[in-house]
Amino acid sequence: MNENTTANAYLRTKVMTASPEELRLMLLDGALKFANQARVGLEKQHPEMIYEGFTQCRDIILELTNTIKTDPAPEIAKAVRELYTYMYGELVKASIEKDIATLDAVIGLLEYERETWVLTMDQLARERESEMLNSAAQSAPHTSPPAPSSTSGMAHHPISFQA
Repeated sequence: MNENTTANAYLRTKVMTASPEELRLMLLDGALKFANQARVGLEKQHPEMIYEGFTQCRDIILELTNTIKTDPAPEIAKAVRELYTYMYGELVKASIEKDIATLDAVIGLLEYERETWVLTMDQLARERESEMLNSAAQSAPHTSPPAPSSTSGMAHHPISFQA
């Protein structure tokens, strides 16, 4: 098994086992990788690098655009869709004009989007952990301490403990 086959098998497994949040992060990473490849191609005047970098990056941006869900927050979904549409247009422009400055602006937006997504993933993980802890606490049995011996003559007031 050669190195490329091993890498493809690893990537396939990673994609198949990733959460939707992780898949989106992988797409953002891929878009950045190919945008940077296009940039290097422009610097070195390497047509194949330019073509593949721009083409793959645009395809990923299109995939990101098409997979935006509107149901939880339509306003945010609309804003993100508009951002991706803008980036796509700028990639087309940079590709046609061989414009590194325009491509750099898109790379900056992709980096910012990636950082924002990582922070969102962290927040989601914290919320899920908190929900799990709250759920566990609510499903834990309520217990009372053992009753004191009747030799004290004092009335017993049971206290419930919650986990």
